[in-house]
Amino acid sequence: MGVVTVPGDAVPVTLGRPSPGPAAAPTEGPLVDTYGRVHTDLRISVTDRCNFRCVYCMPEEGVPFLPRQEILTFEEIARVARVARDLGVRSVRFTGGEPLLRHHVADLVAMVAEAGFDDLALTTNGTSLATLAPDLAGAGLRRVNISCDSLRPERFAAIRRRGDLAMVLAAMDAAEAAGLAPVKVNVVVMAGVNDDEVVDFAAFARDTGRLVRFIEFMPLDAAGRWQRDQVVSAADILGAIGARWPLEAVPPAPDDPAPAEVFRFADGAGSIGVVASVTRPFCGTCNRLRLTADGSVRNCLFSDDERSVRDVLRSGGSDDEVAAVLRQAVWGKLPGHGINDPGFLRPSRSMSMIGG
Repeated sequence: MGVVTVPGDAVPVTLGRPSPGPAAAPTEGPLVDTYGRVHTDLRISVTDRCNFRCVYCMPEEGVPFLPRQEILTFEEIARVARVARDLGVRSVRFTGGEPLLRHHVADLVAMVAEAGFDDLALTTNGTSLATLAPDLAGAGLRRVNISCDSLRPERFAAIRRRGDLAMVLAAMDAAEAAGLAPVKVNVVVMAGVNDDEVVDFAAFARDTGRLVRFIEFMPLDAAGRWQRDQVVSAADILGAIGARWPLEAVPPAPDDPAPAEVFRFADGAGSIGVVASVTRPFCGTCNRLRLTADGSVRNCLFSDDERSVRDVLRSGGSDDEVAAVLRQAVWGKLPGHGINDPGFLRPSRSMSMIGG
């Protein structure tokens, strides 16, 4: 049948013995936590606003947005990025909300690019990308992830509640034409909603050469309606695809762990990925920290532990003080997000407020 063999669901996070470590974060060296994980990837949310209202993220109406004065300026974001680069961060991803709603975002990309990161990427819903792709590429952006949860126009509209599938597909073409490649396509898979399109998306990956990444539905929706039975596991996704086209696991890069497990088609016709945050947590190799649009540093999507770097910036703090906030945030990181623990509490902020 060609079905790939994968581990079972709910694999526990194992990091070895918890290291008590010193009470305070180190003042030198890389951004390391008490479990030895070195953080080299920074996700920067440039806005909490979005022009879609995806069912797994935001309610259709009544969404409160941050006042403009609470949002970090481009100069503030670029300064935090430069400090992070000095602490060993090698890659940056711009997120939102929808990051392309921020006016003149290509200027921000250029400012951050000056710090000399190895990789600059952006996650978008694609609605403005066709117009902005050349400017973004010229500013130093290297890659884009584009969200697309259905290849059927009516279903796409029902999931996104705004926007148009044809526009998003055109954005993928425009990104590639501008050199923002390889394009990755993010698909949030939900039971009874779009799980019957898993094989269709695999065929799309084979036909286009784009890496389709299937993402397990996570408890980060603003409406708070997430239920475990809505999650389609990575094992089921890979099983469905592997039954049609044999898959081979691609070993992860040892020096830069990514959230997606990648599998190539055995016949060489492209690859797909799965982000199994719920059923196969990858917390043990997580190297990411996040900067929210209002200047809070978070060490995990699912943690409410935040430290404000905006307060430091706007009170005249030094770069060393900015660095201390980043170090303290990373130092306080827990061994895992605990989604599968009985006492798990979903974070108070939703995905659009945190940044993916």
